[in-house]
Amino acid sequence: QVQLVESGGGLVQAGGSLRLSCVASAMIYRMGWYRQAPGKQRELVATITRGGTRNYADSVKGRFTISRDSAKNTVYLQMNSLTPEDTAVYYCYAKPSIMNPVDYWGQGTQVTVSL
Repeated sequence: QVQLVESGGGLVQAGGSLRLSCVASAMIYRMGWYRQAPGKQRELVATITRGGTRNYADSVKGRFTISRDSAKNTVYLQMNSLTPEDTAVYYCYAKPSIMNPVDYWGQGTQVTVSL
């Protein structure tokens, strides 16, 4: 069982920035972030593997940057140029092993972007 602890959400004005962090209780192959806005399905934001391969949703490319500190089992999401469309609950995601189909999720952190 992997525990994920998220932090860094909050309220910000459009054009502002926030940084999310997620600490895992074990070494993880792939970590990342998904988000879910009211009335919408959960969607990919960004993921990063232990080797540093990154994957971004088109809607955040050029604005968001995902990084990780593998020694600390921590993933970060730097979010710049935020818009109200980025408002959602952001969930940390972890796949401990490429050979294991089980995924783990954090409890979610609210990000609200106001005009």
